[in-house]
Amino acid sequence: MAPKTQLALEMELPPTTDQPNVFPLSWHAGTAKMEEIWSASQREVWDPAQLSWDTFDPESYTWEEREAIAYWWTLLSVFDASAPPVFAEAFVKTYEVHEEDAVRRCFFSVTRDEQNHEQMCGMAITKMLGWPDPLTYEPKTDLGMRAQRNVKWLYFNGGRYWDGFKQAVPKYSLAVLFSSFLMGEIAAATIFHQMAEGAREPVFEEAFTHIGRDEGRHMAICMAIMERDYPHLDVTDRELITKQIRAGYLFLSAVLFEPPEAFWDLPSDFIEVQRSCEAVARDAGFHIPEFNEKKENWRQAILNLKAVLDKYDIPFPAIPELEISGQEVNDIDLEDIIPVF
Repeated sequence: MAPKTQLALEMELPPTTDQPNVFPLSWHAGTAKMEEIWSASQREVWDPAQLSWDTFDPESYTWEEREAIAYWWTLLSVFDASAPPVFAEAFVKTYEVHEEDAVRRCFFSVTRDEQNHEQMCGMAITKMLGWPDPLTYEPKTDLGMRAQRNVKWLYFNGGRYWDGFKQAVPKYSLAVLFSSFLMGEIAAATIFHQMAEGAREPVFEEAFTHIGRDEGRHMAICMAIMERDYPHLDVTDRELITKQIRAGYLFLSAVLFEPPEAFWDLPSDFIEVQRSCEAVARDAGFHIPEFNEKKENWRQAILNLKAVLDKYDIPFPAIPELEISGQEVNDIDLEDIIPVF
């Protein structure tokens, strides 16, 4: 085997490193808002294990109530358990494209926050069910059995888009990715604040307060980058963002509203079972917004996003489910989407 050429013996300076490369070796500043958000993230760090779990007694609930509340946390975890690797991929991309130092740090903070949200879901489910895995848990009630069937179908659907996401991250600019990220953050900040206000259990009130604050900070990150990058978008990116907004609505409606049947592959009684679980959870003191409240939350979030995109002449998709007019987008498949929660 021939010895490897030592370039340092032949050249005064090394060759230029091919890009993208994950090794920036630079700490450029540029977007002051990002420094403010990073500082806030440092002040607002929290640990799910340090919440007031000592005030929480799952045995004060019936098994049907426990399974119904655990169902909601599992529905959330279908999105939040995918969020740490999704944002970790985006975090790596900020290094590959040699983003500003503060942007890289902010995406680290999002990845850390989403790990907290995942852990909160896991702790709530484990304490409610006495079992750490809702897919293999043995239900105690008829509603619990039907809820677990829902969970298995949610898990199947949620897992289908991961490969598409991994393929999308290298292809698309951060500006395009941010449009998808912003979809969930706008609505999530609202719904978690509502759930905190209505929570009976102190530990859930604390958790939702923290999560809602995190989501609001994530929204601010996306907004800062959009304000920086969107004035310079090319036409192709604008068309892609329009499609991603429609895809984001269809995907995220499963947790923020109700899953559109034509997009999600679900049993015919899925929504009936979910509504039954929500009703039992509400009666037990676990606040979940009612149908019309969820619909209005989602509608206002979409209109807020539309107001942002209108400033940059990006066509907004029609969202007929929320009575929002716009450009028709009909060719959406799960493999096409890149939104996260």
